[in-house]
Formats: sequence, C-alpha cells, structure tokens
Amino acid sequence: MNNRAKVIVLVATALQLLLMGGCMKWEYGTEEEFSAAGRGLFITNEGNFQYGNASLSYYDPTTGEVENEVFFRANAMKLGDVAQSMVVRDGVGWIVVNNSHVIFAIDVTTFKEVGRITNLTSPRYIHFLSDEKAYVTQIWDNRIFIVNPHTFEVTGSIECPGMTMETGSTEQMVQWGDYVYVNCWSYQNRILKIDTRTDKVVAELQVGIQPTSLVLDKNGKMWSITDGGYEGSPYGYEAPSLYRIDAETFTIEKRFKFTLGDDPSEVQINGAGDKLYWLNDDVWDMDVTAERLPVKPFLKQRETIYYGLTIDPVEGDVYVADAIDYQQQGKVYRYSAEGELVDEFYVGVIPGAFCWK
Repeated sequence: MNNRAKVIVLVATALQLLLMGGCMKWEYGTEEEFSAAGRGLFITNEGNFQYGNASLSYYDPTTGEVENEVFFRANAMKLGDVAQSMVVRDGVGWIVVNNSHVIFAIDVTTFKEVGRITNLTSPRYIHFLSDEKAYVTQIWDNRIFIVNPHTFEVTGSIECPGMTMETGSTEQMVQWGDYVYVNCWSYQNRILKIDTRTDKVVAELQVGIQPTSLVLDKNGKMWSITDGGYEGSPYGYEAPSLYRIDAETFTIEKRFKFTLGDDPSEVQINGAGDKLYWLNDDVWDMDVTAERLPVKPFLKQRETIYYGLTIDPVEGDVYVADAIDYQQQGKVYRYSAEGELVDEFYVGVIPGAFCWK
C-alpha cells in the first residue's frame, strides 16, 4: 500500500470511529452458487472509506478466469467498509474488514459465510495459533485481541506497552517457535515479541520510524520495511530502511537505508523463503543473503499506482495490484518470475491485499 495514502485513510478512519462509530448498513441481494476447486488467489479490494464498497475477487491462475464481488454474490450481502486482509486456514477464509469491525469466515470453495467475529475495534490482521486461538491486531487500539475461531468469540486481549488508544497500532505478525512478533506502525517504531503461552509482551525491539510490514525467511530472519514517516509529522521524518532481524536472538543484523523521500512498502517473500520483493514506486527484489540494496528494479512502474503485491508460493509469479485512481475498478498485473507479463485483469475498487488458497 502507498503509505502516504494510508496515512490519509487511517486518520479519516479515526475521525469516523469517534464521530459515527463506523457503522455499516448491510445491503442484501440474490445468492449465487460457486464451486472453486483447486488453487486460487483471493484479492481483497478495500473500497472507498465510508462507502461500504469493499469487495472480494477470486482468480484462477490455471485458467486465467476472474470472478469479482464473490462475497456479495455468494451471500447476498455486501462485504462492508475497507477490506484489509485475508488468511486461509483448513478450507476457511478469514476476511478482515477494518472499518466494519468484523472478520468474516467463508468456505473457500463456495464463498459462503460460515461465521463471523464481531465486537472488534479496528481489525487489521489475524494470525492463528491453533483451531481455538488466534490473535487480531488493530489500529487505534493499544490491545491485540485474542479470539476463538471455533466459537467466533473474543476471549481476551494483550495490552501493548507504550501505546495509547489514539496512537496504538499493531499490524502484521510472524511466528517463530512459541513467540509471535508484530510490527507497530502508526506513530510507532517498534516490533513486539509476544509469548503465546502467556499472551504477554515479553520484549520489544526499536527500529526506524513506522515499520509497515513483516515477513519471515527460510533462515529464521525477519524482514521489515519502515516508511520513515512524512515531512511535518510530529513523530519525526527520516529516510526509510529495510531491516533484517534474527528471530532467535531478536536483534537487528542489518539495516539497509533508502533515500529520504522514498516510499517503500509491502515487503513480501517468495514460497522458497529466499527472495524478498517490495514496492517503492517500482517493484524491487533482492536475495535474502544480499548485503546491499539492488540498483535496478524488477519491474518499472506503469505510470500508475502500485498498491499491493504478492508472490505465487508455487509458481513464483509476481502479482501487482494497481489502484489506478482510487475510484474506478483496480487492476492486477501478473508477471512471471523472469518479469514477463503473463496476464492482467480488473478487480474491485482499490485492490490492496492478496491471499493464496
């Protein structure tokens, strides 16, 4: 996601929560039947804030067929306001809808809803620890919620030190043994370490200003990109950086500095866990063993807005989401691992995240 755009969206979200509670009126239609067998790619389309036009698209990489608005068409109900992320576990897809304060669970073959988790503040990502326990990160809240995916209930929370309800922000999560690590983005500069046996924050690591994402490679190294804030920010403004962090010792091994004014985001890793990709106007890639940032991008920007990124964990193809103008249907470009254009297709408004089935 473009981080300057994210600042605007999230500030607006905070105001909306205070003034209106972020209420969502569900719209109903006619149900359709789907049967999406085999591998596939879900695209969560954020939609415009407060418009309730978030949607879910589904792409079959084998046939090249794409189906849009599959949640609405399968359930006769709109997805809600700002679809943030999605995870698939044991045949169930979990769609986190930020400003509707809900996580929907759907069958990944029929796209039918099988349950939902409500009473969330502003959910961002969900991470599963077992069939009966998961963590949900949030923005504008100093807590990570603990939920039971089996009963769809909130069962507790984890207090995050050094945060307030106004500046609290926890984002993406990775797990190493009994510990879950989470990056803190909005007006923060830390990665937290949580003991999953006690549900307590046991350590924190200071990085650069506003770490936007977090992935784990095959060598047990975590990678996070910071956006550096923005000029005039009360929290500060600095050159962004890419960090390599050892998960076992929870220490920074390497800091790769970008240029002041760069806007890197969306760090991703391939299926083998040995190559990183990220957005910084263009699409960039780098081996996890590299000792310096690349000088040439993997893909040049197409004079538009690259907003989301994913790597096919099996085939290695690179998918780039294009928000175009944040108003019309967005587009997804599919490239081979060698950078050749394979396919392109339209999805929903502001495609922001991907999820592989």
